[in-house]
Amino acid sequence: MRNVDMRTELGELILRNPVVTSSGTYGFGEEYAPYCPVSILGGITVKGITPLPRLGNPVPRLAETPSGLLNSVGLENPGLVEFRNSYLPKLALLDTAVIVNISGFSPDDYTLLASSFQKKDTGIAALEVNISCPNIKHGGMAFGTNPRSAEEVIEAVKKNTDLPVIAKLSPNVTDIVEMAKAVESGGADIISLINTLLGMSIDIQTQKPLLANKMGGLSGPAVRPVAVRMVYQVYEAVGLPIVGMGGISTWQDAVEFMLAGASAVSIGTVNFVNPLAPVDILNGIEEYCLKKGYRSVREIVGLAHE
Repeated sequence: MRNVDMRTELGELILRNPVVTSSGTYGFGEEYAPYCPVSILGGITVKGITPLPRLGNPVPRLAETPSGLLNSVGLENPGLVEFRNSYLPKLALLDTAVIVNISGFSPDDYTLLASSFQKKDTGIAALEVNISCPNIKHGGMAFGTNPRSAEEVIEAVKKNTDLPVIAKLSPNVTDIVEMAKAVESGGADIISLINTLLGMSIDIQTQKPLLANKMGGLSGPAVRPVAVRMVYQVYEAVGLPIVGMGGISTWQDAVEFMLAGASAVSIGTVNFVNPLAPVDILNGIEEYCLKKGYRSVREIVGLAHE
């Protein structure tokens, strides 16, 4: 029995606590089971799914950087059919909220994926929409860097599923508030931010990029101040609940995001270093609330704005 009410409200999506895991860092939940029972967590976000199977980008596709990690995995995944046949039945047995991350390269991709997941799919709590993919029908610009494209994708997903829709925003934009307002207009129920920052690293001995794909997404503690700033700005601009992410490694980091306006936090890169990090962070949030005299974790959300 916890001494603080840790129940977290993200619109109609209710979690037992505010700690979830990030897509791409937690597989399909099974890998971490020996270290961190998923029943402890508020939820898990599974690896991103595309309509067709993908092998991902060539190796090397990971590179460590100071206080961060560059990745160019390239959405490697088994595809929609195999996911539904082989993984979804196992996910339905997990005692936690399961969030399915979907990615596409055209509006039709997102429509297909959204229509394939409904509330009747036992174990699925919400869809997280990755809009950082390039729109191959419009010159390769990422959906998440164009407000109208982002709005159109969220509209398509919302029309084709009855699950709560989480719009995952890219930080690789000039104005994050403009993007947040666009997905709000498109019907998003929840916003998650941030996705990775575009980065690059070069091996000075070989004089070549470390990643075969040359550039990749930067995650880890190095991006946290950017993520906190964006959560703070979006909280003031839109009325949707926020899942904050980006370099959260400790409970102090998580509390910082919640004070900025995040109702929940998503734990990513640190899982590779410490598989128990989500549990440590959850316990730390509760202890913080106890020490500060809060009876509910919901009381600390957005306090930095007051």
